Amino acid sequence: MSKIYDVLIIGAGASGLFLASNLHGLEVAILEKNSCAGKKILASGGGKCNITNRYISSQNYLGDEEFIAKALLNLSFRDVLEFFAELKFKEIKQNQFFCSSSARDVLGVLLRSCEQNKAKIFYNCDVKSAAKISNSKNCEAGVCGDLSKSQNEIFEILTHNGQKFRAKSLVVASGGLSYKALGASDIGYLVAQNFGLQVTKTAPALVGFTVQKDEFWFKNLSGVSLNAEISLNTKNILGLKFKDQDKPNSDKKTALSERKFSADVLFTHKGISGPAVLSASLFWSKGAVRINFLPNFDTRCLSRTKKQLSTILPLPRRFTLEFLKANELEDRAFGEYNEEQKAKILKLFDYPFAPAGTFGFERAEVTKGGVSTDEIDENFECKSVKNLYFIGEVLDVTGMLGGYNLHFAFTSAKILANHLNLRLP
Repeated sequence: MSKIYDVLIIGAGASGLFLASNLHGLEVAILEKNSCAGKKILASGGGKCNITNRYISSQNYLGDEEFIAKALLNLSFRDVLEFFAELKFKEIKQNQFFCSSSARDVLGVLLRSCEQNKAKIFYNCDVKSAAKISNSKNCEAGVCGDLSKSQNEIFEILTHNGQKFRAKSLVVASGGLSYKALGASDIGYLVAQNFGLQVTKTAPALVGFTVQKDEFWFKNLSGVSLNAEISLNTKNILGLKFKDQDKPNSDKKTALSERKFSADVLFTHKGISGPAVLSASLFWSKGAVRINFLPNFDTRCLSRTKKQLSTILPLPRRFTLEFLKANELEDRAFGEYNEEQKAKILKLFDYPFAPAGTFGFERAEVTKGGVSTDEIDENFECKSVKNLYFIGEVLDVTGMLGGYNLHFAFTSAKILANHLNLRLP
């Protein structure tokens, strides 16, 4: 109980473990709520861990673009691959890097690195609170009055089972609220709020959409998958901050007023999911999205054949027939429909619908929102509380599907590691 660590990290996930792996010559402790580390790492990429992406850009994230862009300069996808050099990765699925063996091997590299750096992990430590207290050791040694306030204060962290930990620096790497079954916790937000920091409203992200009555026909297609393009307007999305976005004739505002996501969509008993939907969900808060179910099909082909729609359209037959049924149409050649009916069919190329909501935190891969980056400096230190740091998903920075969130977790941890290695004795 009397031991004072140089650095105490809340959370043995991607950012917390990567930080401890890059700290040298410091006494480091990690407090993990679960009985094992890195549960979300093990679940990522379908168990293959999509660890990074060849094309990392602030455009792949929701949050303060300037803050994100500056941070991303400090770690490239090559740097990530070099850290995990003992493993092999395959570049697939839109330039994502997946581990050739398993996510468990990725976690193994991180745990071995932590062990080599003598970082100690305490499992089953569910943090209850964190506060700053006076360092009584300094006062007992008679140097209390010679130190600045920040030097004479330490952090005291209490757990729900009554354990007490103390440290010179506290790092919150506790992640977000998604996947409660994997040990998700709101402790990071509570710590931030207890220290007076702003926390942006959280919401599920990288998650499927539930549907309203007009799209109940989606549910009849459970299990059907197809390639599509989803677009949505992102001008007024809460938490999306772009430099100069409010200036007239801003090129950046124009370029980012609409986002498009081309990938598979998957129909489920609850609505619609799949990679394209998950990425779109990051930038959606309310209102309509639009789906092009035939992004690679020329509409002129419809008038050049007498074949039935279910035959000519490069779509799963089950989908085409369900779409026709929902629009009270029979399966015919396109030329046999009247103009009103043709207009309904052409909605396949621009189908608008307003999601009822999302599948929620239980099915979301990540959490958007979190500790405001306005509260954090370039080293991920809290501007108003010395030696308090926030890294990874707990921050109001959320990436698209494709290795972006793990990459930011590593980036924030690496920046902080460089800072602490220089700052602490």
